Amino acid sequence: MKTMLALSVAAVALLSAPAADAKGCIKGAIVGGVAGHYAGHHGVLGAAAGCLYGRHRAKEQDRQQQQQQQSQVNGQSRM
Repeated sequence: MKTMLALSVAAVALLSAPAADAKGCIKGAIVGGVAGHYAGHHGVLGAAAGCLYGRHRAKEQDRQQQQQQQSQVNGQSRM
């Protein structure tokens, strides 16, 4: 009974949540979850940490791409 209640609450929460931009989170969560599982059965903690790290890396890469694009635009305008 508790399992059905938990699953229905989770389903309602997932269906009512707005779409999120999860760049890097999914891949990081998978890698972190597997690593956490093998490092002492801490898969959930590993998945959360992996998601945070993956999100950080994705933002860092986006920032670098924006800087490269701006430097290319600035370099072309000087010619």
